[in-house]
Amino acid sequence: MTVLPEPTPTATAAGQAHLDTQAAQLLAAIEEAMRTPTSYRDQTPVPSVGYAEPVAQPGRAPMSQKAVDDSVRMLSAGVASLPIGGMTALVLHVLGTVDPTQLALGAAAPTALVLAVSALLKRAKDVLPDEHHHHYDGPVYQDQRNVQTNSKGVWVKNINEQ
Repeated sequence: MTVLPEPTPTATAAGQAHLDTQAAQLLAAIEEAMRTPTSYRDQTPVPSVGYAEPVAQPGRAPMSQKAVDDSVRMLSAGVASLPIGGMTALVLHVLGTVDPTQLALGAAAPTALVLAVSALLKRAKDVLPDEHHHHYDGPVYQDQRNVQTNSKGVWVKNINEQ
């Protein structure tokens, strides 16, 4: 068992002074960090609903929803048909059995598939409910309740549970 010598009062005082200096530096760094703003909030008032001027956004030009749908559909059909048609043409050419009719059918199949899917989605769009926006000026209380009815048997007693 080794016995460590007891620290002398001068060594303890010197170590404590070093710790005090480091603590003071740490506190100064914390105060400096707290004085420096880390965020900014814009205090300009937001215009009320409906009176803000329209601003063109970066990206696609403003257009109707139908024009956007048609443009996306055309881009999707073009992107989907080029690689598949090119692969089909390359495989048929390498095999040496290039028949113009088969080549035309292979190139038109992806486009026909995209058009069929877009027609189905267009019909499904009418099923979805319309989106409504409401703007109120005073306090608003909204109450939405669902009533579930369970009717069984020959003589039925309706019990509506909320």
